[in-house]
Amino acid sequence: MKKILVTGAGGFVGSRVVQQWAGHYELCTFPKGFLATAGEDAVRQVVLQQRPDVILHTAAISDTGYCAGHPEQAYRANVELSVWLARAAAEIGAKLVAFSSDQVYAGVEQSGPLPETIPLKPANVYGQGKLEMEQRVQALCPGAVLLRATWMYDLPGYQLPIRGNLPLNLLRAAQRGESVRFSVRDFRGITYVRQAVALLEAALTLPGGIYNFGSENAENMVLTARQFAETLGIMVDIQEADWARNLAMDGGGPHRFYGSARLPLRQGGGGGHRLRPDGHFLQIPGHDPLRRGAGHHGIHPSPVPGQAGAGLRDAGGVHRGAEGGGHLRPLLL
Repeated sequence: MKKILVTGAGGFVGSRVVQQWAGHYELCTFPKGFLATAGEDAVRQVVLQQRPDVILHTAAISDTGYCAGHPEQAYRANVELSVWLARAAAEIGAKLVAFSSDQVYAGVEQSGPLPETIPLKPANVYGQGKLEMEQRVQALCPGAVLLRATWMYDLPGYQLPIRGNLPLNLLRAAQRGESVRFSVRDFRGITYVRQAVALLEAALTLPGGIYNFGSENAENMVLTARQFAETLGIMVDIQEADWARNLAMDGGGPHRFYGSARLPLRQGGGGGHRLRPDGHFLQIPGHDPLRRGAGHHGIHPSPVPGQAGAGLRDAGGVHRGAEGGGHLRPLLL
């Protein structure tokens, strides 16, 4: 059985990896809170002791607002830790699979789905760190797989860590009678995290390179939010803004792993979550795909080395707010 060392096992993605992959792999993790303070030698010693076949690196500080306000802390978490793991992986011959972000495309003026090969100059601290991470990790560990992930979502009900995401933000706004604001010129993929984790297994065998990873989405964020609200069966005041951003990624290429942008919701008998009148979530097993806006998970190698607030919410998370959902607490477990 393949042995996989998971970083960020107490976080949004890592906790779901541990839950969904249990019994399929020999999973091991760092002690809780260890990576928040450990130095390179301590990290290396754990890797040498565990000697995994794969290091799956999901730990990060992904709140773009927090990264902007705490650049040194963000740099350690999002760049230096990845470099340490790359050195350790190279030393023992382990495969490194690490998460990057669609935020590396922030500031790109090109329209349409973005391939991994275009020149980049990220417009925020988080994206800048992720791009530097990609470059340094590839130099140290050419076989590393680097996944530029879209904004991901899940809903409460699994007894796992949850963070602000598109459907959850919409549900909270509906419950509180708040307005949310999205831009008609903002484009990005939105991916159901549980399906991403299932398809992540294919990344373990990919050749080294940079890959777009997540659901494609050709719609702007206003239409996307309205479709989510419709599928959730809720009424939300969605106001239109007009600022421009394109994080929409091209998921085509020689390595394609198909799957839709699935929303675990359904209006009527079937599967999903429902917001009860008392404000709690009622879980109903199963999920159904969105009726439109569904894309596919596409990951393919690059040939070159390579945010929500409160009140009236700018729910698309431009410049301020959070990739990970608007909280001001870093998550690095």
